[in-house]
Amino acid sequence: MFSPRLGCSSISFRHQALPDALATIRAAGFEEIDLGALPGVCDHVPFVLDEATVNQISGTIRDAGLRVRSVNGDIGDLNAVLDDDQRGARMAHLQRLLQLTAAVGARALVLPCGALSHEPFRSLEEDLDLVAGELIRAGDEAARHGVELWTESLHFFRLCCNLDRARALTARLADSPVGVVMDFSHIVASGADPVEFVETFHDRIAHVHLRDADTGDIHLSIGRGEVDFAGGLDALTAAGYRGHFALELETRDVTHDQRPKAAADAARFISSLL
Repeated sequence: MFSPRLGCSSISFRHQALPDALATIRAAGFEEIDLGALPGVCDHVPFVLDEATVNQISGTIRDAGLRVRSVNGDIGDLNAVLDDDQRGARMAHLQRLLQLTAAVGARALVLPCGALSHEPFRSLEEDLDLVAGELIRAGDEAARHGVELWTESLHFFRLCCNLDRARALTARLADSPVGVVMDFSHIVASGADPVEFVETFHDRIAHVHLRDADTGDIHLSIGRGEVDFAGGLDALTAAGYRGHFALELETRDVTHDQRPKAAADAARFISSLL
């Protein structure tokens, strides 16, 4: 029904428990998901993970008959300066998320581009250095688990909130295999152009999130904002992008009852452009 390159993030149905969200996604016609593991945003993956929980989540996804493209996680503010105990706790959390990523057969773990604030903890340059260093170290750990590490390098609410900061972060990752996740909604909400984003980062884009937006507002269903999906998708194709896409419909303009139909309608529209 939909493009085989198009999946749906479980964040789209974060109001449901994981088994129910997966059943809803499958019933809507999707075969692939991104798995939300963002404490306080999407609780489909508990913050405290152990081997039994990893096995339980893996079994739930397997029983739902869905593939997992990526795990969208968070290990804390990557631009925060940590003491030894805090660093040990962060590394333990990273290891558990990587175990989960490998166990569900996902290609990559996705981590944020800094804290949920535009203001650096120290200077912007120091904070960007710290975020890049943490992502590179996480990427090294990911490789040991046989998976990749990606980052959503432009996130409207986080440290790298605009195109200039995304450029600065990605320049610091130039010699690493850390991939970039492109999110149409965050780009447009920041006042930037998806086509320019593709032209800037095309050789590093590993995955694409889809949601509509207006300047300053990322929470719109596809077709209700100002995102030029056709132009952005054409630019990706022209740049040689052959990866996958995920509807991350964390929207606030439909009711929960309307959400499955909105997701299917969005999938049909995006599939027609791919």
